[in-house]
Amino acid sequence: MFRAEKIRVAIADDHAVLRESLGALLASHRDFEVVGTASNGLEALELVEREHPDVLVLDLFMPGTDGFEVLRQLDRASVRVASVVLTGSESQPDYVQVVRLGARGLVLKGDTPEKLFNAIRTVADGELAFSDDVAHGVLLAMSMETEHERATNLQRLSEREKQIAYLVARGMKNKDIAQQLTISENTVKRHLQSIFSKTGAKDRLELAVIALTESSSNAA
Repeated sequence: MFRAEKIRVAIADDHAVLRESLGALLASHRDFEVVGTASNGLEALELVEREHPDVLVLDLFMPGTDGFEVLRQLDRASVRVASVVLTGSESQPDYVQVVRLGARGLVLKGDTPEKLFNAIRTVADGELAFSDDVAHGVLLAMSMETEHERATNLQRLSEREKQIAYLVARGMKNKDIAQQLTISENTVKRHLQSIFSKTGAKDRLELAVIALTESSSNAA
């Protein structure tokens, strides 16, 4: 099923062959529109400011302003663009850092193109796009770091809201949560609005960290 409007994508990578090849691959899909490419971080920031893409596909290691700094500046400016990091790095600290800086998805350069396309579609729909292994490692690392710092917990949530929070921590999407709990997807969304308000979580990622931290504390 295709969207009524195309997903507008910007690409930032310092390798010209990969950048142009990826642009051509994306353009061959009916639901994508490539609005521009950048060869470094500064160009990426200018491209986002100029074109306001829905999704930015971002390489981490570029000359000058790297992908980390791009994410940092986008976060500071509160720019609404969903970033998918495309990287060859296998460093867990790198993964944790890009998540903290606001990336909504991460795909390895060794993965299939279809995995990247699915990640772009997923973050464009407001969801997170991390593999199970990456998500578990990042969430565990973040929860351990914040276990003694975070005052926010799930005590004010109803039992149903706690169920949903823990399912979010497992990486489940709204439709999957609805199916598991035998409720409508709209009901899940309403519960999430209440959960965000009560916990102070900004998004699903922060909620997942809170839920995982709470779960670890209860198990201890």
